Amino acid sequence: MLMIGAAVVAVPAWAQQQSEPSSPEAATNGDQIVVTATRTTRSSVELGAAEIQKVLPGANPVKAIQTLPGVQFETADPWGNNEQNIALFVHGFNQNQLGFTLDGVPLGDQSYGNYNGLSPQRAVISENVSRVRLTAGAADLGTASASNLGGGIETYSSDPTATMGVRFAQTLGSYDASRTFLRIDSGEVDGLGGTNSGYLSVVRQKARAWEFNARQGGWQGNAKFVHKGENGTLTGYFNISDKAEPNQDSVAHNAGGLEPYYRSLLYPNWQAALAYVDANGAPPSNNPNNYMNYFGDAQRTDYLGYIKYEHRFGDAVTWTNQVYYHHDEGQGQITGPIAAAGLPGLFRIYYPGQNLKAVFGGSGYALRTTEYGIDRKGAISTLAIHAGDHEIELGGWYEHNRNTIFRRWYAAPIDNPPSPYEWADPSLRRLTQYAAITKYDLIQTHIQDRWHVTPTVTVEAGFKSSLQFADGRVPTQPLPGALPGTSTGYPEGRLNTKKWFLPAIGAIWDITTNDQLFGHIQKNVRQFQASVAAGLSPFAVGSQQAFDQIKANTSPETSWTYEAGLRSHHALDLGPLTAIEAQVSAYHVDFDNRLLQISATPVIASVIGGVSILQNVGRVRTNGVDAAATLRFGPHLSVYNALSYNSSKYRDNYVSGTTTIATAGKYVPNTARWLNKTVVSINDGPFEIQAIGDYVGPRFATYTNDQGIGGRYLLNLQAGYSLPQIDGFGVKDLKLSVNVTNVTNRKGIYELVVGAASKTWNSYAQPPRMGFITLSGAF
Repeated sequence: MLMIGAAVVAVPAWAQQQSEPSSPEAATNGDQIVVTATRTTRSSVELGAAEIQKVLPGANPVKAIQTLPGVQFETADPWGNNEQNIALFVHGFNQNQLGFTLDGVPLGDQSYGNYNGLSPQRAVISENVSRVRLTAGAADLGTASASNLGGGIETYSSDPTATMGVRFAQTLGSYDASRTFLRIDSGEVDGLGGTNSGYLSVVRQKARAWEFNARQGGWQGNAKFVHKGENGTLTGYFNISDKAEPNQDSVAHNAGGLEPYYRSLLYPNWQAALAYVDANGAPPSNNPNNYMNYFGDAQRTDYLGYIKYEHRFGDAVTWTNQVYYHHDEGQGQITGPIAAAGLPGLFRIYYPGQNLKAVFGGSGYALRTTEYGIDRKGAISTLAIHAGDHEIELGGWYEHNRNTIFRRWYAAPIDNPPSPYEWADPSLRRLTQYAAITKYDLIQTHIQDRWHVTPTVTVEAGFKSSLQFADGRVPTQPLPGALPGTSTGYPEGRLNTKKWFLPAIGAIWDITTNDQLFGHIQKNVRQFQASVAAGLSPFAVGSQQAFDQIKANTSPETSWTYEAGLRSHHALDLGPLTAIEAQVSAYHVDFDNRLLQISATPVIASVIGGVSILQNVGRVRTNGVDAAATLRFGPHLSVYNALSYNSSKYRDNYVSGTTTIATAGKYVPNTARWLNKTVVSINDGPFEIQAIGDYVGPRFATYTNDQGIGGRYLLNLQAGYSLPQIDGFGVKDLKLSVNVTNVTNRKGIYELVVGAASKTWNSYAQPPRMGFITLSGAF
């Protein structure tokens, strides 16, 4: 069976997409919802800058694609920035199984435990995004990703403008939200044998979390330079992002004790926190699993830059080379009671016979950190040759990454409580539970040929190779007993995985000038995660013996994706209906060697961290269909609807210890079988209104499907008014827009956290209705 990746296109955009869809120059018009990429053999859709900002000015570009078929996206904040609470599924694969890039630069597998990348919203300011491209089935062979079992999400930064100018936007809204954006463009300047242009941009954002009294946000800066010469284009890009995000904890269900609607924090009321715990630092006894911490947060600082040069050897040959560098440093923090989550057993190993409350500052609280460091550098090279009826592409990608993970504990003095906006004070450090350093070298190459067999038929074939050479070291091991279960410490050693032949083949048939049939088959691999911080990493298991067993008996996850579909666009003369653009696609995925981390505390997240076993637990079979269409009723009204069906089922049982877990025939949890998206757009002169409806069907919450939640429907509204130009002030393009999220103020469970075979599961609550107003313009 097949899957859906349907999309909608504005009629002018169809002809526009005769350029390669992955080209940054393939701009999109502001009045279109989705652009179908007509040259690709895959189900591929795009969202332009104007539509991204309509979702909410400053929105995470990944959140914006939630209107596309087959995409299930959830997050705790309206911008989609809170990474601990992000859940993304495309055709049954989660965000860690997709490929992410910015202007071709790899962004890693989007693990919340940072080790090999950063999120798109940290890599580029939202207002500087020109478009986002989603290949829902299988990403392009040249996509720089080692995790894309499924599709790819490519984000592209906008180029500098040809004329000098300033752009600005100010957003204010619910929960004291404020977002200030400013961009200065130089315009084109002659010199250095061509034209030069660039921009500098900065954004400052902050907002109070809706569940507790702490602000989330930070600041970000972008700089881009483009030199266009006679035979080539040189591009330089730099991004800096610094943010601090206090996070709520998920609510544990069926685990014992109270189950609140959402799990709040005690910050900033330190006196309430001191009164919350007893004399030993224990939370209330009737709430063992959903107790309140003082705070938890994610602090991240990222520096990302690249230089790319595209050289044209005449009309037939183009050689593009790109080098990049990414440095990340940050901390994930939890300040919580010292007599909860098994902590007394841990602390007594390091401080036997001592008063633990006194050791950690007399408050009954301790600050736990996970301290991250990433140093990535890499190069991407692509040679494109146009020879007669053949378009040949050869490419290679190399990356070296060194990531460090330190788990440390600090005192929380009774007279000097810690802050979620600052790094832990080194002078208050009490112990380092473990310190790990993991390095890897990753090499991927690909070759493909697009053969235009006839003017209406194109066949594409090629393959890629993916090789990873990883090495993990643990300079500071946990003391015996400092991890739960029977762990003897984290393993060390080398783990090399090589997949030499990952083929892809596809075809396009232009049935008419308005209708196109496409099909594609591709094999992909997800290389092992190489970090102690990653959930499915061989380096995060609890013993050297387990690691050696993985080397001998465990394989990386692989998938075969099959998809086929039809794209169509037609002008009509049916009364008020003047045009229809649509795409329907079906897909089938065979997912093999599924990896599962089997842990003593799989759902109720262990504060200590601990022993786990990583093993292949069988196969998953996925069948699905995506269908989407835009109906246009003249120039002022359009209605877009996307309906998706996905059936992802386990094909095997697995063994945990001596227990067989009956998962064969069960649905993959947290993946809805039915999705429906509706976008109604109305514009008349300076006015525009857009309503976005998002339906997510029922989902299971455990591997055995004994727990689940019902479906939900969310409605968001956007209205904009373009203000007339004010003479004498030099201000232009003034626009006032209003956004309202969760218009009906729906309550209930919004997002699932799945990790248990049965009974227990975790959740996050639905964010309430929020409103925002934005004034934007230019000079």
